[in-house]
Amino acid sequence: MVNWKVILNIAKTHLLTKIKQTAIAALGVTFGIGAYITLVSFMTGLNTMLDDLILNQTPHIHIYNEIEPSKNQPISLYDEFKNSMNVVHSIKPKLSQKKIHNALPIINYLEENEQVRGALPQIKATIFYIAGSIEIGGNLLGVNILDEAKLFNLNDYIVKGSPEALFNTENGILLGIGIAEKMALDVGDRIQISTITGEVFPLKIVGLYQSGIADIDAMQSFSNLKTVQRILGEAENYVTDINVKLYNIENALPLSKKIEQQFKLKAVDINTANAQFETGTNIRNLITYAVSITLLVVAGFGIYNILNMFIYEKMNDIAILKATGFSGKDVQLIFMSQAMIIGFIGGVLGLLIGLIFTNIISTIPFQTQALPRIKTYPINFNPWFYFIGILFAMVSTFFAGYLPSRKAKKIDPVTIIRGQ
Repeated sequence: MVNWKVILNIAKTHLLTKIKQTAIAALGVTFGIGAYITLVSFMTGLNTMLDDLILNQTPHIHIYNEIEPSKNQPISLYDEFKNSMNVVHSIKPKLSQKKIHNALPIINYLEENEQVRGALPQIKATIFYIAGSIEIGGNLLGVNILDEAKLFNLNDYIVKGSPEALFNTENGILLGIGIAEKMALDVGDRIQISTITGEVFPLKIVGLYQSGIADIDAMQSFSNLKTVQRILGEAENYVTDINVKLYNIENALPLSKKIEQQFKLKAVDINTANAQFETGTNIRNLITYAVSITLLVVAGFGIYNILNMFIYEKMNDIAILKATGFSGKDVQLIFMSQAMIIGFIGGVLGLLIGLIFTNIISTIPFQTQALPRIKTYPINFNPWFYFIGILFAMVSTFFAGYLPSRKAKKIDPVTIIRGQ
């Protein structure tokens, strides 16, 4: 039976008699784990910020009427050409409405689906912004602004004003900041918009919107759904797009296919719409975790080398232990215990170092016009990073101590004593 009290006392004595080497080994783990926590927290925080910049504003499923050529041309109606190869040049898109037929019943149907967090109607209108002699082409989105703020974190992108201000203003507009800067406009001013048919409507600016993407901010603005319907001269059931938010983004692709088949509409899932962005995110995450794991592995090799030196310097101690009745297994456990103690102390200190550094980084000012809501560097304080850090510290030190301890287990005490 293993006497753990004696084994741990001997391991402690070995570590304390070589306190400098013990400290160096522990510091190797400490800085490895600390660097891992700092790097992975900062990089994943940065990745999350970049992902949110796009994904917060992108619906999981976007439903609309696609403008496309007719699949069946008039020539296919003639039986005499049925068995012939017909070539039709310069096919034009078929005349189809932007409006989604039965949009409101479709929205109600989608919201009854347990996978759907929310389905919001939207109207996209092509307009011209007019201020004095200046005219700028752009888009006006008609939305239910409070629901939009709830599901798509719109509050994070409003630099002046609020969603409630737009909701309470019948002829209000949440103006893109790029348009406001070009036209020298601010909250409280009025701007005229013109539709493609030439009708002009005055709107009051109740807020400024900044998505962080300059091309969008120089064109896009928001207004209430009913306001845009009135501007376009359409009925209350006029909707051009439906934006769906899900509880689980993984359900976006199969549900979009089902919607296309069921309602004969175009439904684009978020992964298809942002395929290139997702690839970039995956590559950044891969690099982050690869570098982090490398830091941990390097720390493990440092412990392995130091324990190897321990064994060479403790040859006499090993011989005496075996001569006084300790088995090879006991000797192995002594050196394994040393490795685990180093790993635990170094790992805990590494977590503290990582926590301190990430807290310092999270207070460093970080301001950019593209991301007005970000005031400091983004840090992801995920408890799993700390659990993985201490787990890897223990596992790496276990394997780092295993091979040297096996060598100590096989040492013949007679050979050492005879050599003395």
